[in-house]
Amino acid sequence: MLVTVDEMKNYLRVDFEDDNALIENLIGAAQKLCMDVARMDDEQTFAAEENARIAVMYAVAYLYEHREEADHHAMTLTLRALLSGIRREEF
Repeated sequence: MLVTVDEMKNYLRVDFEDDNALIENLIGAAQKLCMDVARMDDEQTFAAEENARIAVMYAVAYLYEHREEADHHAMTLTLRALLSGIRREEF
């Protein structure tokens, strides 16, 4: 994974262990979502891109903080803006 649970917990300012599994699952989902938005299949190629980490961290934070009422369309639009410079024309 591009971001570790400890890095993400620090970013989220979470200092307890109860949500570790949730955060780990969100990291995986967010990374997959970001790779889909960037139209990339290879994790190493994606990880080498400048905005990849911040996009994953944004997506995890959004999903974590808006668990009950997440607007996935708005989140995807923001990810497209963050990743527009690296987005491939096709898979």
